[in-house]
Amino acid sequence: MSVPRRALAVFVGAVAWSWVSLACAAEVPYLTGRVVDTAEILQLQTRERLSAALKAHEEKTTNQVAVLTVPTIDGESIEEYAVRVFEDWKLGRKGKDNGVLMVVVPQDRKMRIEVGYGLEGTLTDVAANRIIRTGMTPQFKSGDYDRGISDGVTAIVALLEGGAAPATNSVGEGTLPSSLLGLDDSDLPPWPVRILIGAFVFSIIGLFTFIGLMTPGVGWFLYVFLIPFWAMFPIVVLGFKGALVLLAIYVLGFPVAKLFIARTDWYAKAAKQLKTKGRASIGGFTMTTGGASSGSSSSSRSSGGGFSGRGSSSGGGGFSGGGGSSGGGGSSGSW
Repeated sequence: MSVPRRALAVFVGAVAWSWVSLACAAEVPYLTGRVVDTAEILQLQTRERLSAALKAHEEKTTNQVAVLTVPTIDGESIEEYAVRVFEDWKLGRKGKDNGVLMVVVPQDRKMRIEVGYGLEGTLTDVAANRIIRTGMTPQFKSGDYDRGISDGVTAIVALLEGGAAPATNSVGEGTLPSSLLGLDDSDLPPWPVRILIGAFVFSIIGLFTFIGLMTPGVGWFLYVFLIPFWAMFPIVVLGFKGALVLLAIYVLGFPVAKLFIARTDWYAKAAKQLKTKGRASIGGFTMTTGGASSGSSSSSRSSGGGFSGRGSSSGGGGFSGGGGSSGGGGSSGSW
């Protein structure tokens, strides 16, 4: 494959991924007040009480805290969606970035507390995670959204006003997240997107795995080099458990396959050709002592030591964002 075609393929893949991402992105509701209950899971009295409490908190501290409920975010990660809402609503004062956003997605069973730059030192990621785990999750599991959201808001306001840590339950502070790096299979993108990503990822690492299997000498270097790629990239497509199984297959299967292939006559012939002539044709690839190129023509090609191979700023009820931003701090949870 020529370099221009390769560049074109990467460009087309990037455009396709961008188009799919935009098509799958959930809508950001208009900012109509401090509590925007588009999922309609809160009672009127709860919305009014929370709005009044958050208004009083802003008048006292200038911090802007908002609550958003949406039925579903259509497979988008809760972290990306919360950042989009935060930046669209511009919570917090400009220059102070003292905004906080609570997002609850009942159909997807996801939630997040997104924290502006200026409050990350007070409402830390650990504190946000504790509020989610001990104040919100137990109530959501019992179907009591009013109390879960109220308890979460109360804990956030108490922490921001007096620095008091929210109450904890019997869960130990050292409890590990339910999955590696906080990743949960429910946070994976929808299957069409996963298939598109998988086609790109597996074609790349699959190609280099094939080269490692078929190439004498350098194959074992590629085997070790590709382990982190097989460990991390498949998580986006298969989830943590699926990626772990695939990694085990690679780690165990590659050496077995390599040793089997090394016993074949054509492999021995290729190894001899590489040693004596500096090149060999294997499976449609021309291998050289410096790399590999597609095709088996006799023209001289060498490698220099590697493989060639929406948004609203107006708010009903007199509430609008103040121009703040978020740096991605906070915590997510599910139930």
